[in-house]
Amino acid sequence: MKVDYKKVIKNKDLRLKLIGLFNLIPDKPILKLQYRIKNGRKLNLSEPKRYTEKLQWYKLNYRDKLMTKCSDKYEVRSYIEEKGYGDILNELYGVYENVNEINFELLPNSFAIKVNNASGTNIFITDKTLMDINAVKKQLQVWLNPKRYSPGREWCYYDIHPKIIIEKLIERDINNDLPDYKFFCFDGKVFCLYTMIDYADNHENGKLGFYNRNFNKMPYRRTDFGEITVELDKPKNFEKMIEIATKLSEDFPHVRVDFYNVDGKIIFGELTFYNASGYTSFEPDEFDFILGEQFVLPT
Repeated sequence: MKVDYKKVIKNKDLRLKLIGLFNLIPDKPILKLQYRIKNGRKLNLSEPKRYTEKLQWYKLNYRDKLMTKCSDKYEVRSYIEEKGYGDILNELYGVYENVNEINFELLPNSFAIKVNNASGTNIFITDKTLMDINAVKKQLQVWLNPKRYSPGREWCYYDIHPKIIIEKLIERDINNDLPDYKFFCFDGKVFCLYTMIDYADNHENGKLGFYNRNFNKMPYRRTDFGEITVELDKPKNFEKMIEIATKLSEDFPHVRVDFYNVDGKIIFGELTFYNASGYTSFEPDEFDFILGEQFVLPT
C-alpha cells in the first residue's frame, strides 16, 4: 500500500530528522523500503523495467564523478561553459562559503539566493528593503551544514562543498509563473519534457503536463500534481532548447536538463540525475514503463 508520508508528517524539518535516523542503514535496503512506502510496490533491482526502478538502480550502481560536478549548482557552470553554452548561464552576483561574507548593501534590489548542494534550498528576494536579513542568514546557515547522506541516497550530492550562490532573479511571465522546461534525456537524446503552471508561489498547487519533442501534449501526468488542461503555446526557440539539452546530456545514461525560457531567452536551470528521486507515480501507469524503455542501463 502506498503511503503519502508528506501528509502524515507535514513538517518538512521533522520528516528529514526522522529520515536521518535511518542513515546507518545501507543504501539498498533503505531504497527498497522507501520505494515500497512511496510507490506502493516492491522494488525490482535484478530486472528493472520501470523508469522509477531504473533510477534506484542508477543510484546504487552508476558512479561517475562528473555527476557530482554537474549536481553542484556552482561547479556545473564550468561544465556548461566547456560545452560552449556559457551565454545561457544566469547572471552571477556572488559565491560565498560563509553567510557573513555577503554584503547585502552591494546587491541589487532583487536577487535569488541558492545553496549549491541540495534541491529546494532557494530564497527569492523581490524587494531587498523588505528582507529580514537575520532570518535569511539563519536559514542559510542551516543549509550550509555538510551532508553525508541524502534522504533518497543520491550519492552525487555527498562530496559537494556547500556554498551560497546569489544570482539575478529571473522574471515571471504574464501569468505570474517562471517559464521552466525540464527535458528527459537518455544517452544524449531528448525523449520528452514537462513544464508547470500556477506553481511559482505554491509548488504543491501547480499543474503539470508532459510534452513530446514537438511540444505536443502527451496523455500522461504525475499523480502528485494537477494536470494542465489549457493549451500552451510552444515556447520561442524551443528547437534551440532541444539542441542544447542534447549536447549537455551526451555524457550520461540519463539526466534531466532544465531551462527557463523568458520570451525566447534561454537560461540554464540545472542538471538533475534522479527525477523526484525515483518516487513518482504516473497516470496511466504505463508511462513508467515507456520512460523505462528509453533508459538503457549501463553495464
